[in-house]
Parts: sequence; C-alpha cells; structure tokens
Amino acid sequence: MLSTARSAQQAQQSRQERQADPARPADGVPAVPAPREAAGPGTGGAGPGKVDVVVVGAGIAGLAAARRLIGAGLAVTVLEAGPALGGRHATAVVDGFRLDRVGRLLTLAPEELGALPGLDGLVPRPFAPGVLVHTDGRYARWGAPHPRARRGALTVARALASAPRHPAASLDQARLGASLVRLAATPTQRLLARPDRTAREALTGRLPARTVQTVLRPLLAALLADPDLAVSSRRADLALRAFARGRVSVPEGGSGALPERLAALLPPGTVRTGVRVTEVSAARVVTAEHGAVACRAVVLATGARSAAELLPGLRVPAYHPVTVLHHTAPVAPTADPALLVESDPGGPVAHTAVMSAVDPVRAPGGRPLITSTVLGTPPDDTERRVRKHLAALYGTSTDEWELLALHHTRDAVLATPPAHDPRRSVRLLAGLYVCGDHRGAGTLRSTLASADRAAGAVLADLGLRAADWDDPGETGEEAA
Repeated sequence: MLSTARSAQQAQQSRQERQADPARPADGVPAVPAPREAAGPGTGGAGPGKVDVVVVGAGIAGLAAARRLIGAGLAVTVLEAGPALGGRHATAVVDGFRLDRVGRLLTLAPEELGALPGLDGLVPRPFAPGVLVHTDGRYARWGAPHPRARRGALTVARALASAPRHPAASLDQARLGASLVRLAATPTQRLLARPDRTAREALTGRLPARTVQTVLRPLLAALLADPDLAVSSRRADLALRAFARGRVSVPEGGSGALPERLAALLPPGTVRTGVRVTEVSAARVVTAEHGAVACRAVVLATGARSAAELLPGLRVPAYHPVTVLHHTAPVAPTADPALLVESDPGGPVAHTAVMSAVDPVRAPGGRPLITSTVLGTPPDDTERRVRKHLAALYGTSTDEWELLALHHTRDAVLATPPAHDPRRSVRLLAGLYVCGDHRGAGTLRSTLASADRAAGAVLADLGLRAADWDDPGETGEEAA
C-alpha cells in the first residue's frame, strides 16, 4: 500500500460511502437455513439461530474474511450466487484440463506466498527466466533477474543468448538489464517515495523509447493488463521489480487453487453456493431463494459492480477487460515454458504460453495446453483472429488446434492510475463492511489485506478486539 495521505477528493469519497444508512432488520427475521454444502474439512458451521456474520461472495476476499472471523469464534455463513466458489479466480475443469477464467500472473516469491494467511503450501510454477518478445517476426529473450533469483544469473545469461536478437538490441538489453538489477535491489519504501505519474512518463524518462515500447509495454501489459502504460509508475515499478527478481509464476493447478485452499480451512457447510443476495443492510441480507437472513454484521465481498448494485452509493472503479482462450493441439508448438509477449500493434493476442510446459498439472496425460490473453474489448471473430495470430507467434499451423474455452471478463483487472487510493474504506457503518480488490491495489496481497481490514472492523465493532482495525502497520508491499 502507498503510505501517502489521501487526497481531499478521496477523503470525501470515503465520507460519502460511510453515510449510507441501510434499513435495520424487522423483528422476527428468520435465521439462515441449514447449510446444504460443505466447504472443506473442519467442524461446526453456522446453523439456524446462530449466525453472527453473513459474508456475501465466495471469492478470495470473502473466504479470507470468513476464515479470520471464524477464528475469532464467530458463526459465519458465506453466500455465493454462482455455482462454484472463487469468482474471477475460479478454475474450470474441461476434459481433464484445468482452465483459468482470468489467469492473473503471480509476482510473489514462494516465501511471500507462504506468508499469506491460508495460502501456505501453495506451489508457484515459474516461467522460464526473462520474457520472450516477438517483434517484426523476430524473437528476443529479455530481462535479467536479480542474482538471488531462483535459477541464478548464469542460467539467465545463457537463456538470453539462446534467441536471435532484434537489431540494436544488445545495447538496449544491457541498459535494461542494469536498470532491472538496480530495481531489484531497491526497497519498497524507496519505490513508493518516487513521484507518482503514469508508467509511460516514468519509464521514458529512464530508458530509450524503443525499449519501453518494444519490451516494457508488452511486459507490463502481461503483468498489469494495461497496454497503454497509464498505470501508476509506483505500481509498475513494483511489478517490474518482481520480474527482475524472477518471481513471475502461476499457481500450480490453476488460480482456483487460491480459493480452494482458503475454503478448505473453513468448517463444513460455511459456504453455500447458488444463493443470490438481493438486498443487504447492517444486520440482515435478503436472498432470492430463502428470503431474509438475520445476523449481527454483513461483509460484502463481491466484485465492485455487484457491490454497487446492492449498495448504489458505492463507486465502481475502472477495470481492464480480459479475454482468455485455452487451446489444445496434437503437438505442443514448443517445449519452452516461456511467457511469449507480442510487441507489434494489431494483436489481438497480448501474451501466450504453453501452460502445460509451465504447469503440467493443468493438462491431462501430457497433452498440450496453450493459454492466450487478449486485452481490451475483443473483436467479434475473436477465436479466428487469435488462432491466426498464434500461428504467426509460434511459427506453426493452428488448423488442428481445438478450442477448449473462451472466457471474457469485463471487470478482470483493477485499473490503478496515478494517485489511485490503495486503501479505500472497508467500514461503511457499524454492521456493514465491504472488501475486495476494489478496496485496495488490485493485487492478491492487497485483496487479502482488505479482507483482513474488514474482518478487523467487524471484530472491533462487536467488541472482540481493540478498535485499531484501520491501522495494521502497512508497509506498501500490498501493492505488489
């Protein structure tokens, strides 16, 4: 999180959100019906007449908030409108393939992932060192992770030498490598103390425009889903530092491993899917299936747009739309577990990878799985154009490739322009709280931090802990 003070406008925004005054529940409101679905191992669970908190939404924020509240001794029920938990982090299984809906890349080291509440034991599957850039029909492997990175500088140097280079790339690559090494060694607080402007403005002031356009723009598009580089320069620096340290990876088995791990820590019956909430207030929710549900507090942990539909006073921040396509093929186009990014304009593919080479768990019986991402609004003939583009990127025919799934997510990745407030209020009023990526910086760590803040606010208002929930001692790391 950024440690800078909120602007007057952001402070006014927070005050307006706190002025919401949902109606209190009427006497005799029925308690939540008996749970019908187990969410993981454990004992207990919220039964009739003993619900303290209802969490709306079973994404990672809602599950993390529920875990902390249950750990404090409260009876909690999590209501999810969809057929499965996870939200945008859900992973579908199709013919044995594990297919992500959005497929965000992880930029945390294994020890950092293990330190996140509930995610210890999560296995990150790293890409090959550096990034493979496609430009004008040529390929160049760019980037030199920090010497302390997992595979070491010598391995990286050999990888960098293994691909043909774009003309004039040698000098540019040396300058970029030196810049990344410096960035890798820069402490978080020093990065956050830099002036905040757009990433494009900051990067073009430090590196040649050709390097920014050809390498950093497509790389940051893969990491932050912002090909225009309108993202906060601080946020971009944190993402590039993670890349420089060799930390770009995906969760083993798909992004669904994140909510699955969190749900497995909850008592059986805590999570109920297929329950659509139509109204929320400080001490009840109303569901389409079961009517009103009484409780002592409500935590709204849906996406930003769904939250605003339930509480019209909430602002919906901007998001980057993402379309993900999963293909299988008779033969893998390459055995290289590289992140391949496209620097030429026109697309539509922004980046692609043979995901079965990166994470074999995602594909059955050694079959290839190629996962590709389109940023922005996709064209009408998305699959045809993507298939044609992939043939050019991989240098092979894609006529016999099979489309396994195509997922378009309008609100996929939170936009974080300069002066973005990474610490939006989670307490709307006593008894009503909100958490999720839209209350922070849009990262995994920030989303979990918002859940922790919301749960802390609930506990403080219920008198179960000191009222210091709004000052957890932030370090700024949540933005990474």
